[in-house]
Amino acid sequence: MTDVLPRPSGGLRRVVAVELLVLARRPATWVLLGLWPTLQIVFALVIPYTAYRRGSSFDGLPASAVLGETLPSRLVENTISGLPLFGGALLMTLGALLTGSEYGWGTLKTVLAQNPRRLRLLAGQLLALEIVLAGTVAVAFLLTAGASGLIAHAEDAPADWPSAGALALGVGGGLLIASTWGVLGMLLGTLLRSTALPIALGLVFVLAIENLIINVAAPLLSFFDSAQAVLPGANAGSLVAALAAAGTTVHTPGVAAIVSGPQAAAVLGLFLVAATALMGLLLTRRDVV
Repeated sequence: MTDVLPRPSGGLRRVVAVELLVLARRPATWVLLGLWPTLQIVFALVIPYTAYRRGSSFDGLPASAVLGETLPSRLVENTISGLPLFGGALLMTLGALLTGSEYGWGTLKTVLAQNPRRLRLLAGQLLALEIVLAGTVAVAFLLTAGASGLIAHAEDAPADWPSAGALALGVGGGLLIASTWGVLGMLLGTLLRSTALPIALGLVFVLAIENLIINVAAPLLSFFDSAQAVLPGANAGSLVAALAAAGTTVHTPGVAAIVSGPQAAAVLGLFLVAATALMGLLLTRRDVV
Protein backbone atom coordinates (compact mmCIF):
# COMPACT_ATOMS: atom_id res chain seq x y z
CA MET A 1 0.00 0.00 0.00
CA THR A 2 1.28 3.47 -0.80
CA ASP A 3 1.95 6.00 1.94
CA VAL A 4 -0.69 8.70 2.11
CA LEU A 5 1.35 11.63 3.35
CA PRO A 6 0.06 15.21 3.26
CA ARG A 7 1.81 17.40 0.71
CA PRO A 8 2.21 20.74 2.43
CA SER A 9 0.91 23.88 0.83
CA GLY A 10 4.25 25.66 1.29
CA GLY A 11 7.02 26.22 -1.20
CA LEU A 12 8.63 23.85 -3.63
CA ARG A 13 11.31 22.84 -1.14
CA ARG A 14 8.72 21.43 1.23
CA VAL A 15 6.98 19.57 -1.59
CA VAL A 16 10.29 18.00 -2.62
CA ALA A 17 10.98 16.98 0.98
CA VAL A 18 7.65 15.19 1.25
CA GLU A 19 8.08 13.47 -2.13
CA LEU A 20 11.50 12.25 -1.00
CA LEU A 21 9.91 10.88 2.16
CA VAL A 22 7.26 9.09 0.12
CA LEU A 23 9.94 7.50 -2.07
CA ALA A 24 12.02 6.51 0.94
CA ARG A 25 9.07 4.79 2.63
CA ARG A 26 8.27 2.62 -0.38
CA PRO A 27 10.14 -0.71 -0.32
CA ALA A 28 9.93 -0.84 -4.13
CA THR A 29 12.18 2.23 -4.33
CA TRP A 30 15.00 0.50 -2.47
CA VAL A 31 14.55 -2.74 -4.39
CA LEU A 32 14.61 -1.10 -7.82
CA LEU A 33 17.47 1.27 -7.03
CA GLY A 34 19.48 -1.50 -5.41
CA LEU A 35 19.01 -3.96 -8.25
CA TRP A 36 20.65 -1.82 -10.92
CA PRO A 37 24.10 -1.35 -9.26
CA THR A 38 24.03 -4.93 -8.01
CA LEU A 39 23.31 -6.43 -11.42
CA GLN A 40 25.79 -4.03 -13.00
CA ILE A 41 28.63 -5.22 -10.77
CA VAL A 42 27.70 -8.87 -11.24
CA PHE A 43 27.62 -8.74 -15.04
CA ALA A 44 30.40 -6.19 -15.60
CA LEU A 45 32.89 -7.38 -12.98
CA VAL A 46 32.06 -10.55 -11.06
CA ILE A 47 31.26 -12.83 -14.00
CA PRO A 48 34.17 -11.66 -16.22
CA TYR A 49 36.62 -11.89 -13.32
CA THR A 50 35.38 -15.38 -12.46
CA ALA A 51 35.91 -16.39 -16.09
CA TYR A 52 39.42 -14.94 -15.98
CA ARG A 53 40.30 -16.83 -12.80
CA ARG A 54 39.11 -20.06 -14.40
CA GLY A 55 41.07 -19.40 -17.56
CA SER A 56 37.91 -19.30 -19.65
CA SER A 57 37.01 -17.00 -22.51
CA PHE A 58 34.25 -14.45 -21.95
CA ASP A 59 32.05 -12.83 -24.56
CA GLY A 60 34.43 -13.84 -27.31
CA LEU A 61 37.51 -12.53 -25.49
CA PRO A 62 40.40 -14.80 -24.53
CA ALA A 63 41.10 -15.21 -20.83
CA SER A 64 44.22 -13.04 -21.11
CA ALA A 65 42.12 -10.08 -22.28
CA VAL A 66 39.23 -10.52 -19.86
CA LEU A 67 41.08 -9.06 -16.87
CA GLY A 68 41.48 -5.72 -18.64
CA GLU A 69 37.69 -5.46 -18.91
CA THR A 70 37.39 -5.30 -15.11
CA LEU A 71 40.16 -2.84 -14.23
CA PRO A 72 39.70 0.79 -13.05
CA SER A 73 40.47 2.17 -16.52
CA ARG A 74 37.04 0.86 -17.56
CA LEU A 75 35.23 2.43 -14.60
CA VAL A 76 32.82 4.61 -16.58
CA GLU A 77 31.48 1.96 -18.94
CA ASN A 78 31.47 -0.72 -16.24
CA THR A 79 29.20 1.52 -14.15
CA ILE A 80 26.67 2.75 -16.71
CA SER A 81 26.65 0.10 -19.46
CA GLY A 82 23.54 -1.54 -18.02
CA LEU A 83 21.43 1.63 -18.14
CA PRO A 84 20.33 1.32 -21.79
CA LEU A 85 18.69 -2.05 -21.11
CA PHE A 86 17.97 -3.63 -17.72
CA GLY A 87 18.80 -0.50 -15.75
CA GLY A 88 16.43 1.50 -17.92
CA ALA A 89 13.64 -1.01 -17.36
CA LEU A 90 14.10 -0.76 -13.58
CA LEU A 91 14.17 3.04 -13.55
CA MET A 92 11.16 3.31 -15.85
CA THR A 93 9.31 1.11 -13.38
CA LEU A 94 10.31 3.45 -10.54
CA GLY A 95 9.01 6.46 -12.46
CA ALA A 96 5.71 4.75 -13.21
CA LEU A 97 5.29 3.92 -9.53
CA LEU A 98 6.02 7.51 -8.52
CA THR A 99 3.11 9.00 -10.48
CA GLY A 100 0.85 6.05 -11.25
CA SER A 101 0.39 5.02 -7.64
CA GLU A 102 -1.16 8.42 -6.87
CA TYR A 103 -3.98 7.49 -9.24
CA GLY A 104 -4.13 3.83 -8.28
CA TRP A 105 -4.69 4.54 -4.60
CA GLY A 106 -6.82 7.62 -5.19
CA THR A 107 -4.49 9.91 -3.23
CA LEU A 108 -4.02 12.55 -5.92
CA LYS A 109 -7.37 14.19 -5.14
CA THR A 110 -6.37 14.54 -1.50
CA VAL A 111 -2.96 15.87 -2.44
CA LEU A 112 -4.35 18.50 -4.80
CA ALA A 113 -6.98 19.54 -2.27
CA GLN A 114 -4.15 20.48 0.09
CA ASN A 115 -1.87 21.92 -2.59
CA PRO A 116 -3.91 22.90 -5.66
CA ARG A 117 -0.88 24.04 -7.66
CA ARG A 118 -0.50 21.02 -9.89
CA LEU A 119 2.68 22.13 -11.62
CA ARG A 120 4.34 22.65 -8.25
CA LEU A 121 3.47 19.08 -7.32
CA LEU A 122 4.91 17.83 -10.61
CA ALA A 123 8.07 19.89 -10.13
CA GLY A 124 8.45 18.44 -6.64
CA GLN A 125 8.12 14.90 -7.95
CA LEU A 126 10.64 15.53 -10.73
CA LEU A 127 13.18 17.10 -8.40
CA ALA A 128 12.75 14.32 -5.86
CA LEU A 129 13.33 11.74 -8.57
CA GLU A 130 16.43 13.60 -9.79
CA ILE A 131 17.88 13.72 -6.27
CA VAL A 132 17.31 10.01 -5.79
CA LEU A 133 18.77 9.14 -9.19
CA ALA A 134 21.81 11.37 -8.66
CA GLY A 135 22.51 9.61 -5.37
CA THR A 136 22.07 6.21 -6.98
CA VAL A 137 24.44 7.02 -9.85
CA ALA A 138 27.04 8.29 -7.37
CA VAL A 139 26.73 5.15 -5.24
CA ALA A 140 26.98 2.97 -8.36
CA PHE A 141 30.25 4.66 -9.34
CA LEU A 142 31.64 4.26 -5.82
CA LEU A 143 30.72 0.58 -5.64
CA THR A 144 32.13 -0.17 -9.09
CA ALA A 145 35.31 1.76 -8.28
CA GLY A 146 35.75 -0.22 -5.08
CA ALA A 147 35.18 -3.56 -6.79
CA SER A 148 37.49 -2.81 -9.73
CA GLY A 149 40.13 -1.45 -7.37
CA LEU A 150 40.03 -4.68 -5.36
CA ILE A 151 40.45 -6.72 -8.56
CA ALA A 152 43.44 -4.62 -9.62
CA HIS A 153 45.02 -5.01 -6.19
CA ALA A 154 44.40 -8.75 -6.05
CA GLU A 155 45.92 -9.30 -9.50
CA ASP A 156 48.72 -6.75 -9.09
CA ALA A 157 47.38 -5.04 -12.21
CA PRO A 158 47.70 -1.33 -13.06
CA ALA A 159 45.01 0.89 -11.57
CA ASP A 160 44.76 3.55 -14.26
CA TRP A 161 41.74 5.54 -13.15
CA PRO A 162 39.84 7.76 -15.60
CA SER A 163 40.67 11.45 -15.58
CA ALA A 164 38.50 13.84 -13.59
CA GLY A 165 36.99 15.14 -16.83
CA ALA A 166 36.15 11.67 -18.13
CA LEU A 167 34.67 10.73 -14.77
CA ALA A 168 32.53 13.88 -14.67
CA LEU A 169 31.25 13.18 -18.18
CA GLY A 170 30.50 9.59 -17.17
CA VAL A 171 28.54 10.64 -14.10
CA GLY A 172 26.66 13.28 -16.08
CA GLY A 173 25.91 10.88 -18.91
CA GLY A 174 24.74 8.21 -16.49
CA LEU A 175 22.44 10.68 -14.76
CA LEU A 176 21.04 11.86 -18.11
CA ILE A 177 20.22 8.29 -19.16
CA ALA A 178 18.76 7.40 -15.77
CA SER A 179 16.67 10.58 -15.71
CA THR A 180 15.31 9.93 -19.19
CA TRP A 181 14.08 6.46 -18.26
CA GLY A 182 12.67 7.64 -14.94
CA VAL A 183 10.76 10.56 -16.47
CA LEU A 184 9.42 8.38 -19.29
CA GLY A 185 8.09 6.05 -16.60
CA MET A 186 6.48 9.00 -14.85
CA LEU A 187 4.85 9.99 -18.14
CA LEU A 188 3.40 6.51 -18.62
CA GLY A 189 2.06 6.52 -15.06
CA THR A 190 0.44 9.92 -15.60
CA LEU A 191 -0.91 9.06 -19.04
CA LEU A 192 -2.48 5.74 -18.03
CA ARG A 193 -3.37 6.72 -14.43
CA SER A 194 -2.21 3.40 -13.01
CA THR A 195 0.92 1.39 -12.26
CA ALA A 196 0.50 -2.15 -13.61
CA LEU A 197 -0.15 -1.26 -17.26
CA PRO A 198 2.58 1.43 -17.50
CA ILE A 199 5.12 -0.94 -15.94
CA ALA A 200 4.15 -3.74 -18.32
CA LEU A 201 4.28 -1.48 -21.37
CA GLY A 202 7.59 -0.01 -20.28
CA LEU A 203 9.19 -3.42 -19.82
CA VAL A 204 7.90 -4.66 -23.17
CA PHE A 205 9.19 -1.55 -24.93
CA VAL A 206 12.65 -1.53 -23.34
CA LEU A 207 13.33 -5.26 -23.33
CA ALA A 208 11.50 -6.39 -26.46
CA ILE A 209 10.35 -3.77 -28.96
CA GLU A 210 13.55 -1.72 -29.05
CA ASN A 211 15.69 -4.85 -29.28
CA LEU A 212 13.61 -6.18 -32.17
CA ILE A 213 13.86 -2.88 -34.04
CA ILE A 214 17.62 -2.51 -33.50
CA ASN A 215 18.75 -6.11 -33.89
CA VAL A 216 16.18 -7.56 -36.31
CA ALA A 217 14.35 -4.89 -38.30
CA ALA A 218 17.05 -2.22 -38.71
CA PRO A 219 19.55 -4.45 -40.57
CA LEU A 220 16.83 -5.45 -43.04
CA LEU A 221 14.74 -2.32 -43.65
CA SER A 222 16.04 1.21 -44.19
CA PHE A 223 13.02 2.73 -42.43
CA PHE A 224 13.84 1.00 -39.16
CA ASP A 225 17.53 1.72 -39.66
CA SER A 226 16.67 5.42 -39.63
CA ALA A 227 14.04 5.08 -36.91
CA GLN A 228 16.43 3.54 -34.40
CA ALA A 229 18.33 6.84 -34.26
CA VAL A 230 15.43 8.39 -32.31
CA LEU A 231 14.79 5.55 -29.86
CA PRO A 232 15.68 6.30 -26.23
CA GLY A 233 17.44 2.98 -25.68
CA ALA A 234 19.51 3.28 -28.85
CA ASN A 235 20.60 6.78 -27.90
CA ALA A 236 21.37 5.69 -24.35
CA GLY A 237 23.55 2.90 -25.71
CA SER A 238 25.26 5.29 -28.11
CA LEU A 239 26.02 7.70 -25.28
CA VAL A 240 27.57 4.92 -23.19
CA ALA A 241 29.68 3.85 -26.18
CA ALA A 242 30.85 7.45 -26.65
CA LEU A 243 31.79 7.77 -22.96
CA ALA A 244 33.76 4.52 -22.88
CA ALA A 245 37.53 4.64 -22.59
CA ALA A 246 39.26 5.43 -25.87
CA GLY A 247 40.09 2.42 -28.00
CA THR A 248 37.79 0.07 -26.10
CA THR A 249 34.63 -1.77 -27.06
CA VAL A 250 31.73 -2.28 -24.67
CA HIS A 251 30.29 -5.79 -25.01
CA THR A 252 27.16 -5.19 -22.92
CA PRO A 253 23.87 -5.78 -24.80
CA GLY A 254 22.19 -2.52 -25.74
CA VAL A 255 25.45 -0.57 -26.06
CA ALA A 256 26.37 0.32 -29.65
CA ALA A 257 27.52 3.48 -31.41
CA ILE A 258 24.43 3.96 -33.55
CA VAL A 259 24.72 7.76 -33.37
CA SER A 260 27.41 10.11 -32.08
CA GLY A 261 27.69 10.99 -28.41
CA PRO A 262 26.54 14.62 -28.75
CA GLN A 263 23.55 13.58 -30.86
CA ALA A 264 22.62 10.90 -28.34
CA ALA A 265 22.79 13.39 -25.46
CA ALA A 266 20.66 15.87 -27.41
CA VAL A 267 18.00 13.28 -28.21
CA LEU A 268 17.83 12.12 -24.59
CA GLY A 269 17.54 15.74 -23.48
CA LEU A 270 14.66 16.24 -25.92
CA PHE A 271 12.92 13.17 -24.48
CA LEU A 272 13.28 14.68 -21.00
CA VAL A 273 11.86 18.05 -22.02
CA ALA A 274 9.03 16.59 -24.11
CA ALA A 275 7.98 14.09 -21.43
CA THR A 276 8.02 16.78 -18.74
CA ALA A 277 5.97 19.17 -20.88
CA LEU A 278 3.42 16.48 -21.73
CA MET A 279 3.07 15.53 -18.07
CA GLY A 280 2.46 19.15 -17.17
CA LEU A 281 -0.18 19.43 -19.89
CA LEU A 282 -1.94 16.24 -18.79
CA LEU A 283 -1.87 17.18 -15.13
CA THR A 284 -3.27 20.67 -15.65
CA ARG A 285 -5.83 19.94 -18.38
CA ARG A 286 -7.36 16.66 -17.26
CA ASP A 287 -9.78 16.04 -14.43
CA VAL A 288 -8.40 13.91 -11.61
CA VAL A 289 -10.29 10.62 -11.43
